[in-house]
Amino acid sequence: MYDTVLVPTDGSDHAERAGAHAAFLARAFDASIHLLNVVDLQAAAGPMNAGGVDEAYVERLESEGEATIGALEPIFEDVPVETAVVRGRPSEAILDYAAEHDVDLLAMGTHGRTGLKRYIAGSVVEHVVRHATVPVLTTRAVETSTVDDGYDEIVIPTDGSEPATAAVEHGLAIAERADARVHAINVVNVATLSSGPDQTAPTELLAEFTARGERATEEIATAAAERGLDATTTVRKGFPARDILDYVEANDADLVAMGTAGRSGLNRFLLGSTTERVVRHSPVPVCAVNARDTE
Repeated sequence: MYDTVLVPTDGSDHAERAGAHAAFLARAFDASIHLLNVVDLQAAAGPMNAGGVDEAYVERLESEGEATIGALEPIFEDVPVETAVVRGRPSEAILDYAAEHDVDLLAMGTHGRTGLKRYIAGSVVEHVVRHATVPVLTTRAVETSTVDDGYDEIVIPTDGSEPATAAVEHGLAIAERADARVHAINVVNVATLSSGPDQTAPTELLAEFTARGERATEEIATAAAERGLDATTTVRKGFPARDILDYVEANDADLVAMGTAGRSGLNRFLLGSTTERVVRHSPVPVCAVNARDTE
């Protein structure tokens, strides 16, 4: 599933943590690694410098980028590695590089900096997650996001839609390589089923969408069993992002795999904003699969 994994880095702890997860996945899937540093000339020049920066300064930034990549390379012992330093806007340069090199997976830290400016910042990651045509694994350098010996518990939120199903395939593939238990969770979004903020959803409608959630999660459990994996299913009534994050914490999950578009009730559930909230706040890595992967 993954032959080429791209790791953009600015030398931050968050980028290094993403690199550690990329290294584990590269070994699990026998993939190669591409390490990328982007020299953001606009950020280097600053908003008051319309004339830009001179070539000598740019070359110094590129040398610093090469050193940043070099510091990360020891993580990838026994993994084929290619490196590159490019110029441009970080999010656009990352997406362009991924397309040009047939990248199958991106692994990014959700915060970072370059010079006095953040480079792999939340907004950059969110732009990449929205527009990437391949899965994007995001992580922060926190105590609960270490990769250690791999993944034991993988959470796969689903609403039964095609975009969610695409994420299921990625979640199951990683679980199979890591021999992890799969947690299939569906959240019936009570907000979209209610006629107003102070109204409760009709009982019949809740029952209908609960049944749909049970079918969707059971399909994942069946697919997991066919791969020889343990699986558990959960259907909750609540608010998607909050309940997914609560479940992750309560079950000591190691990874979340979720789609960036879908539906639940009369509205979308696994939509971009929900995924972005999970990406921003998840204490463990999130593998976000864009709906365009299914096209």
